[in-house]
Amino acid sequence: MPRPSTPLISREATIEAALSIIDEDGPEALSLPRLARELHVKAPSLYYHFADKNEILTAVAQAIVAKTVFPRKPVSGDWAEWFTQLSLNFRAAVLRHRRAAPILLQFLPRDMLIDLYESAAQYLQECGVPVELHVQILDGLEKLSLGATIAEAMRPASRSRVQFPHADPERHPVLSAADRANRLNARQIFEHTVRSYLLGIAHFGSVETTASGQLDVTA
Repeated sequence: MPRPSTPLISREATIEAALSIIDEDGPEALSLPRLARELHVKAPSLYYHFADKNEILTAVAQAIVAKTVFPRKPVSGDWAEWFTQLSLNFRAAVLRHRRAAPILLQFLPRDMLIDLYESAAQYLQECGVPVELHVQILDGLEKLSLGATIAEAMRPASRSRVQFPHADPERHPVLSAADRANRLNARQIFEHTVRSYLLGIAHFGSVETTASGQLDVTA
């Protein structure tokens, strides 16, 4: 369908309305007729900014991720801590729109975030992290953060400790014992997981940890 010659609505308003529908009723509730009604226009008006529904969903995914707050880079050059905080901020941005989280898997092309990855790679370079580890860090952290956050978004929101409520003490004695022993909530487990991943790369990628706990990179 050809795009109208003049816009009746803004691109930003369209994205905001689409995200509002998804937040309220889930991705399956988003349709062009409903979106048009929310914006008080007819469906063809949407085509001024977007070719189809998939373009709208891609823009929504970008808008969610764009709300990630970039932490200040530590003077110490502790890149693992910086990436851990960045991952926590990404998690927080996504979980503000729990119902929209699944669309990130399909509608968040990496090429749209390439400038962010360039900035992150530059920081790794500034910290002296060997260039051969950059892709491993960036790609692995993307998969870890995205997968863990979407999985969490699919569960009811809770600040209590993570549990396996269906573990039967008789049939699953070890898991039940571990469940009782755990004192960490989802955010804390996510943080520990990300930090462990990054420190693992540091250890096996010829990055040494000093006695003070700071990371000392050796090529």
